[in-house]
Amino acid sequence: MIKYLKHTEINKEKWDRCLEDSPYGLIYAYSWYLDIVCQGWDALVEDDYISIMPLPVGKKYGFTYTYPPLFTQQLGIFSLFEITEEKIMEFISKIPPHFRYIEMNMNEKNVIDSGPIGTKKLVTYILDLNRPYPEIFSDYSTQTKRNLKKAQSSSLTIVQSVRPGKIIKLFNSNRGLNHDLPADYYVILKQLMETLLSKELVKAIGVNDKFNELCAGAFFVKSKNRNIFLFSGANENAYDTHAMTFLINSYIEENAGNPGVFDFEGSMDKDLARFYSGFGSEKVEFLQIRKNNLPMPIKWFKEMQFKKKSND
Repeated sequence: MIKYLKHTEINKEKWDRCLEDSPYGLIYAYSWYLDIVCQGWDALVEDDYISIMPLPVGKKYGFTYTYPPLFTQQLGIFSLFEITEEKIMEFISKIPPHFRYIEMNMNEKNVIDSGPIGTKKLVTYILDLNRPYPEIFSDYSTQTKRNLKKAQSSSLTIVQSVRPGKIIKLFNSNRGLNHDLPADYYVILKQLMETLLSKELVKAIGVNDKFNELCAGAFFVKSKNRNIFLFSGANENAYDTHAMTFLINSYIEENAGNPGVFDFEGSMDKDLARFYSGFGSEKVEFLQIRKNNLPMPIKWFKEMQFKKKSND
């Protein structure tokens, strides 16, 4: 039986054990991870935590809704067993009606063809690492190989164990200026990095330019057999020298031959998609589900807001 539990009713030890034992337990759904990225979260739980589904809770204008939290590419249903379409629809039907608006990214294993809820396909790019590096490299696109060759001739060096704040500052001072980010974006990111570092689940790796200055960096999160390209920062010099290609290639080379995959975390952006696929990665789809039961005119306003966000 599937039960709705408020946050205080969730047994987090059993919750995390379900993710540990699940063949597809993504790091985003662990209780400690959700506690950082969500203002609050409730859950749907089947029986004694054999299947679980987090419900990130937001409240605005007196209405309760679910939403995709920052730094969580995929959530949805996780189980000790294979998840059928029938089970997925049963979970969705158990989302309480007081959630007047539902917007939730499911995970790759939550596959449904149709149903009484709107769906949108999102993508990530996945690279199989369990091969020799020369074999992986041979699948790089011509452009990626060309960019890597230029990077290797630009006197770049890999820097292990960079302070997370330096990478965050690179993003904040460059690409971050072009994004309308939530007020708590950097607070959440900093807390998340500190926690991941304490659990030894993340590597903060950088690239120094020929002047020995940090020009690019990224956070690579390791969870089970998944290496996640969670966050990156780069300056203009990094773009000119293709330092990010240099950095990602270095990580791939270091981890080649080990069981697991490299998850580029997106992207719906055509330029980023081309960049990620250039490493020989394959496009993998997952679903976003939506349901809008808000009253008019708030319902109309939310639809316009969603369309604008999708077009950005």
